[in-house]
Amino acid sequence: MISRRQFALTLAVPAVVRAQSKALQARIKIDSDRKIGAIDPKIYGNFAEHLGRCIEGGLFEEGSALSDKNGYRKDVMQAVKNLDVTLLRWPGGNFSSNYNWKDGIGPRDQRPARLEMAWGTVESNRFGTHEFLDYTEALGIEPYVCANLGTGTWTDAQQWVEYCNVADGTAMTKLRQQNGRQKPWKVRYWGLGNEMDGPWQMGHRTAEDYGKFALEAAKLMKWTDADVQLIAAGSSNFGANADWVGWNREVLAYLKDHIEYLSLHMYVGNAANDYYDFLAVSNQLDDRIKTAAGIIRAAQGGQLQKPIYIAFDEWNVWYRARGSTQRGRKILEEHYNLEDALVVASMLNTFVNNANVVKIANMAQIVNVIAPIFTNEKGMFLQTIYYPLQLFSANTRGTALETYAESPTYESKHFGKTAYLDVSSSLNNGTVTMNVVNRHLDQDIEAEIEVQDGAFEGAFEVQVVTGPDIKAGNDFGKTAVKAEKSSVASSGSKVRHRFPAHSYTMLRGQLA
Repeated sequence: MISRRQFALTLAVPAVVRAQSKALQARIKIDSDRKIGAIDPKIYGNFAEHLGRCIEGGLFEEGSALSDKNGYRKDVMQAVKNLDVTLLRWPGGNFSSNYNWKDGIGPRDQRPARLEMAWGTVESNRFGTHEFLDYTEALGIEPYVCANLGTGTWTDAQQWVEYCNVADGTAMTKLRQQNGRQKPWKVRYWGLGNEMDGPWQMGHRTAEDYGKFALEAAKLMKWTDADVQLIAAGSSNFGANADWVGWNREVLAYLKDHIEYLSLHMYVGNAANDYYDFLAVSNQLDDRIKTAAGIIRAAQGGQLQKPIYIAFDEWNVWYRARGSTQRGRKILEEHYNLEDALVVASMLNTFVNNANVVKIANMAQIVNVIAPIFTNEKGMFLQTIYYPLQLFSANTRGTALETYAESPTYESKHFGKTAYLDVSSSLNNGTVTMNVVNRHLDQDIEAEIEVQDGAFEGAFEVQVVTGPDIKAGNDFGKTAVKAEKSSVASSGSKVRHRFPAHSYTMLRGQLA
């Protein structure tokens, strides 16, 4: 851990002096034949929960001059569109475990207000199934609905699928049509509850009880629409006494033949203010992915069956705003800085480097609540974590490649030996994209990048996310951290690039 004095001395060195100092050296090699797996665009998903100002005052603000006739904030819609969100999870989160979806349909003024026990407020129900699915449809985002398997029943879950997905001829489809939607939305992705391993969850069950209950819900949901893809509530409770491995094993024992995904959650933070340890947390993420993948293989007994993939459907940096309140609402409004953005980029690298097994990921959440977009009644700004997610989603597609990276290392306090350069790469129709985080606090790293089985063609586009220091953040009227564009020439099979200290860099170029 660096001392405050060391950190202050680092910042006291003029940027031009640091830039002119001798850079550390590294090598990066890629080979287009060494494939990890297809990158599913759904790893660039997001999450909207009825919590604080995520929906009301974020996505949706009736009566605002910034909203359209449906109540959707137009500035937020544009920011979401620019973020290239591929999959949006709703309505929770903890909120979903006591949510009656029928409260959120029909004329808005006739919907009942309910005591909301997950976050200690009152839910107006003015934003419900139609508002959510019309929103995702308008933006071309795949919807992901999390069913209530806490206080809800099997019939509740089955009828929600019927209401959304069946064309005609039943009481539920007639109810949908009566409420103004003739054609079904055909929602493909459905969660079998949220964080059911957590004692904080309404309807918390043991792994055995959850497995048995979710099995019957899964059967009914698939009998209603055979095309739905189901996500089981895997481990979210990583407390000292939590048996997250045992939970996943037990759940898979019941659900392995009925689900397509196992959900995992992970939030990270820097409460100890240890920069280097915080920047190494993606080592733990990688370990949890590989452990979960092994549990899935063991559950399937090595037999050739349909694959079960991992859905990291809640993940983000979150530690400062825990338990904060405002006007009786727990708002969880993190204000992010540069080091948070670097951790987000490393977590995205980890998802790409495990693209063979991680096929869904949802940053939690989309607006205001631990979010990349932040609003008030007059406007909005983009937080530091917006930029890495945007750059990954827009550019890192196709096939993930195994990347050889040789760089200086350091020993982190909790996560072991860690390379200063954290790297992922992808190939998409001849376009190579590399994502590189330089974790070093105060030294640039110069890398020779080489393609083993071909040559580069033309200049590489470069976008760098950095700032004046690791604690720099954005605010209304202030953008200290953003993506800056440049380019770098290639020569045959090689590119040389100098990665600034405490930065995330995306390089994008063509193979000849």
